[in-house]
Amino acid sequence: MIVPMKKVSLVVLDSERKEVLKKLRKLSVVHLDEVKGSGQNLEYLKGEYDSIQKACSLLSEVKLPKGSPYQKQKKLSKEDSLVLAKKIEALFDKKKSLYNIIASNTSEIERLNKWGGVNPDDFEYLKEKGVTLSLYEIANAKYLELPDDVQSIFVNRDRNITRFMFLSEDGTEPEDMPAEAFSVVMPTKSTRELSAEIEESKVTLKKIDLELESYCVYLKALKDALSIQEKQIEFENVYSGMWRESQDTTLIDENETHDKDEKVLFNKNLACLTGYVPAEKISKLQKTSKENHWALMTEDPAIDDTKVPTKLKNNKLVSLIYPVTDFLGTVPGYHEYDISGWFLLFLTLFFAMIWGDAGYGAILTLGALLGIFVALSKKKKVSPAILLLLLLGVTTVVWGVITCNYFGIQLDYLPEWLKNLSIPALSNATAAESAEKSTWVNQNMQIFCFSVALVQLSIAHIKGIVHFIKSPRCLGEFGSLFMVWGMYYVVLFLVVDKTRFPFDSMFGNIPVSSIVLGLIGIGFILNFMFSSYEGSLKDSVLNSCINIVSVLLGVVNVFSDIVSYIRLWAVALAGAAISATVNSMAGPLLGGFIIFAGILILFVGHGLNLMLNVLSVIVHGVRLNTLEFTSHLGMEWSGFNYKPFSED
Repeated sequence: MIVPMKKVSLVVLDSERKEVLKKLRKLSVVHLDEVKGSGQNLEYLKGEYDSIQKACSLLSEVKLPKGSPYQKQKKLSKEDSLVLAKKIEALFDKKKSLYNIIASNTSEIERLNKWGGVNPDDFEYLKEKGVTLSLYEIANAKYLELPDDVQSIFVNRDRNITRFMFLSEDGTEPEDMPAEAFSVVMPTKSTRELSAEIEESKVTLKKIDLELESYCVYLKALKDALSIQEKQIEFENVYSGMWRESQDTTLIDENETHDKDEKVLFNKNLACLTGYVPAEKISKLQKTSKENHWALMTEDPAIDDTKVPTKLKNNKLVSLIYPVTDFLGTVPGYHEYDISGWFLLFLTLFFAMIWGDAGYGAILTLGALLGIFVALSKKKKVSPAILLLLLLGVTTVVWGVITCNYFGIQLDYLPEWLKNLSIPALSNATAAESAEKSTWVNQNMQIFCFSVALVQLSIAHIKGIVHFIKSPRCLGEFGSLFMVWGMYYVVLFLVVDKTRFPFDSMFGNIPVSSIVLGLIGIGFILNFMFSSYEGSLKDSVLNSCINIVSVLLGVVNVFSDIVSYIRLWAVALAGAAISATVNSMAGPLLGGFIIFAGILILFVGHGLNLMLNVLSVIVHGVRLNTLEFTSHLGMEWSGFNYKPFSED
């Protein structure tokens, strides 16, 4: 269920803001409205946070060698953590600078590599003596065409390029120097100095890496300091962002004696904040407010209030779905439905149908049991994710037994007692007996998928009917429900088998076609008239007329939503085909000399199939819950979690 909330407004003296926030944080029940704080202190705290966060990120990149003495964590105060963070940041900046030096010098050495050793000081010395030398490169053929007045000193040549030095007394380039001659820029340092800098930088880098490794013992301390800093920023943001107003306030001190008409006038600076508190915990805030003389107002959130947080409260079984919804980041809006129970129920069924293999289910079950054993042996609480895995594994085993599917093994190799455990109408063992029975079983599977769709979508609209029971809008939900029922038979007729589900058959004395078309027709009329009802039938009909295309497409969407559930059977069929293919590839190798190759194929093939099944559940099983089901509920997953202002 979604826990009812109360909207609260708290007015306090501005001079007591800090103490009030400390007490509220200790109380840990108020989810504060978002405020935008400001001020130098807040910016300073954010700067410290960024510094520690960057240090954590950088230090996490350091890979310690096996057996390193720096793996054991040590404690560090928050102030020392900040000093260390700045030191780590400076070291990484130094590393970056050294890598740039190495890259730049290496590039420069490669550029001058074919010139041999180059020292700019030598060229500067000759220039002082009146001899100016410049470095040039030119194509081999063009070098032979140099004019006579170009005094050149040949250095070397390779396959295409000739290198030479141009001798000039005044330091200028002759006018008839060929355009193809490329002037080589003189380095700022000699190639020997560049090489020495590279070696020196490498030595310094090793020292920095060793120093950074030694700081890895404080990684957890830095992360703890980051959490503390985050809380301080949250506190300062609220403190500086609280609404404030200066005004004259007339008060009577109850502890002093005054005449009947006497009033005491104070000039007070007030501060105010708003937020939300679970209704079951509002008494705690009221008690604290009374004890500290705070002005408190509570009220129920308005229907159009989009700032109300969502707090879910369910039993331990239903709570098993939370790891999935947390992973997906889906939170129902405060005014929407909590479908955690239905989500768990149908996801469990969809998971079992998509995996569809008792062998795979057994692997999941054993993995979950091992996780439970490890947790209990360490006296730790068993994770809900492991318990959910156990539930999914067991239901997959059950579904695999029902359909007689065990690692995709051919039915000829399965014992009769395993085959007898299956349900004939859905069993692969029945399908293997003849082509007619295979068609029959496949049709039964399709009918089962569409029946699941009928149940789930009906639940969605029944919840809508209950929700709007005091409004004519519930008739719109009845209309949607009727269309789902009518379209269900249309799907059976068009997709499964026209002979098994004919339109010309009779239900008692009434033609099936009349029932189906009547449900769809009456449902469409009710939906058209009341689906947008907000107090005026005229406005509701007018809105449907304006959006007539969407209304008509809604009928088609009902059909497509029901048909989309066939994916549960189709995806399982693909997985079973992969399992069978892997077995057929590995089978001939298991009895020979290269048995290890067969085992490897089984391991890799079934492992790949397991991963594909996981993706299939996310893509298909989760989609049916978060899209088809919730779209019929009218949900948008517009909520956000209740996060009380607290010290934790």
